[in-house]
Amino acid sequence: MRRALYLALLACSAFTVAAQHEPGNQSLPGSRTVMDAHNCYPYYEWWYDRIDRALSAGTPLAIEQDLYWYTDARTGKSWSIVAHGAPISGHEPTMERYFFDRVRPIVERALKEDNHADWPLITLNLDFKTEEPQHLEAVWALLTKYQNWLTTAPKTSDPNNVQPLAVRPILVLTGESDAQEKVFFDDVPVGDRLLVFGAVHTNTKQPMAPPEVLEPSSATNYRRWWNNPWSVVENEGQQPSRAWSPADEERLRLLVQHAHSHRLWIRFYTLDGATEKEESCNGWFRSYNFGSLAAARERWRAAQKAGVDYIASDQYELLAEFLRGSAGGPSKIGVMRPSGTWTDSLRASNEHAEGQSCEPRDQPGRP
Repeated sequence: MRRALYLALLACSAFTVAAQHEPGNQSLPGSRTVMDAHNCYPYYEWWYDRIDRALSAGTPLAIEQDLYWYTDARTGKSWSIVAHGAPISGHEPTMERYFFDRVRPIVERALKEDNHADWPLITLNLDFKTEEPQHLEAVWALLTKYQNWLTTAPKTSDPNNVQPLAVRPILVLTGESDAQEKVFFDDVPVGDRLLVFGAVHTNTKQPMAPPEVLEPSSATNYRRWWNNPWSVVENEGQQPSRAWSPADEERLRLLVQHAHSHRLWIRFYTLDGATEKEESCNGWFRSYNFGSLAAARERWRAAQKAGVDYIASDQYELLAEFLRGSAGGPSKIGVMRPSGTWTDSLRASNEHAEGQSCEPRDQPGRP
């Protein structure tokens, strides 16, 4: 029995090591740690620059887009917008305008250069705030339009037959809901391409349960990642007064090891360390704040060491700069501003991150 357990653990470790060191394949779980730009949506004119801030941090990175199905009360017309929720004006941008138009120069340059070393350059993380069938179908239609930019896999008759990815500049991830699986997987004909990949179901009733209880499944052809609140690592969540401990580090390591041994990318949200003024200036949720940048950096360091694939934070620039300090970190890129001119936005984004030129303002409804 002990020998069997030892061999199983050895196999898990071997998979993780192989994933981390296999050259030219950055799409494997455990191959790299990237900054995940949490809540990367605009809110009127206040934080419209979030996606520019995220992109200024360099690739590879992940960008979360919150999607809401809006219906115009006057015309009855409905469409998908990038928004976290009420209040909604109807003037919020579509994902095509806010995301795909912004990343076009990056993707087209990557396709022209055809250097696959860091592909996928951008992970698009879809956070559906409403799941009307027509909403999901509209997003599928949009992804189909940009299919040549997207990482895909063939749909087969057996969902447990995990097919190799055809890696392109963008990888699209979505949530764990069965409604999304129906549109993004079940309704896709066998032989066609899967354009978006869902999260595995997570049992969250006992956040500190063993990893195999929280997430008992291996990856399927559609479900390829595991999304976690930080409370599965530290039961109290982002408590400002709590010190990071060796037991926390071991818990984190076991969660990541479990994910990678089941061929899953793993993401944790959301690791911030900011002052109250910075929170208010930037519209960040207080419930995600460890209380100090030092406390957040301690968790960033542990997550990177453990091999977490996606570290979600609202402090895009600071987390990216932290990760860039290690070998193979993200590279700087230019950002296409709405005016259409190329600028080096790193200096401006760092000023934003430090809370300069910012008036405190609260986002309605945020905790």
